[in-house]
Amino acid sequence: MTSNPGLLDRRDAVKALLADRGDLLVVSGLGSSSYDVFDAGEHSGNFYLWGAMGGAAMVGLGLALAQPKRAVAVITGDGEQLMGIGSLLTVAAKKPGNLSIIVLDNGHFGETGMQMSHSGLGARLEVIASGAGFPSITEIGDLEGIAALRRKLQKFEGPHFARIRISSAHVDRALPPRDGVFLKNRFRGHLGLPVN
Repeated sequence: MTSNPGLLDRRDAVKALLADRGDLLVVSGLGSSSYDVFDAGEHSGNFYLWGAMGGAAMVGLGLALAQPKRAVAVITGDGEQLMGIGSLLTVAAKKPGNLSIIVLDNGHFGETGMQMSHSGLGARLEVIASGAGFPSITEIGDLEGIAALRRKLQKFEGPHFARIRISSAHVDRALPPRDGVFLKNRFRGHLGLPVN
């Protein structure tokens, strides 16, 4: 559970977000966000990024453009999104209505020792996304906000950007599959594409 009042438990937030997900496609960023998505329920529509720090939003953009009739959510952390900050400009310029970028923001680089991130030092990712041109921005600090965001994910009025304020309390790892070929083939199969 959350150790800081006003901050959400990351696992509770992601489980609530992915409840009744329907045909939502999910790209998860490096590290903890992939653990959170996996812990919320293994699904063939999940694409976990391993070793691609900073690339989650761009992978999500490519997927959204290739699958315009499917809702796509990128679930990543503040450190990963900060590394790929320029991707927000490209997403906003391309305007994929079916894409949502969701940042789990604890203000720390969780995978490298919990050093304070730029977000923890005052950078506001939702303001950066707004300046980039995202038409839909949400800052979330409670489960009611998560429920509202879950409804928004299925509306093709994006791109959406959401910053979810989460606790930096320790959460045990829940490791999803790491085999890249397996993940690629499973995801392609889920999309109804040939697997080679």
